[in-house]
Amino acid sequence: MKTSDTRIVGYEAHHFEGVDRLWLACFPEDPARNRAANAIPAKLAIGDGLLFVAEDEAGQVLGSVMAGYDGHRGWLYSVAVLPAARRQGLGAALIEHACTALAARGCLKVNLQVHAGNEPAAFFYEKLGFAREPRISMGRELSPPHRGCAPDQ
Repeated sequence: MKTSDTRIVGYEAHHFEGVDRLWLACFPEDPARNRAANAIPAKLAIGDGLLFVAEDEAGQVLGSVMAGYDGHRGWLYSVAVLPAARRQGLGAALIEHACTALAARGCLKVNLQVHAGNEPAAFFYEKLGFAREPRISMGRELSPPHRGCAPDQ
């Protein structure tokens, strides 16, 4: 497979099984909230058109990238390429495609997160112009029913 044999397109419903298999292969330890069955419907409900897949000539999903833009910063999520399709420029092409789409919306800076200890991924992103920043990444899971965001609620 060559990168020239692939195309990057906006996600469509027929891509679901391929993206689901891709994410399970690339992110086997991710929690259920990040699985395709949860993340894709939530992303599609926003309707921003920032979920892209790379597919080969036969329509097989080889990679994905989900992007987000809140009017202040852009984010990249779920950047994934099938192991057999790596090291051929597909990951870089997916990221550039998403960055171009974000820039077209007025986005001036794109952020992403890499799991601590995933040095191969960090090195990959550094080669694409991303820099490590002195930040503390924090998160909070919200379980239904939503109780609000204030700690004392």
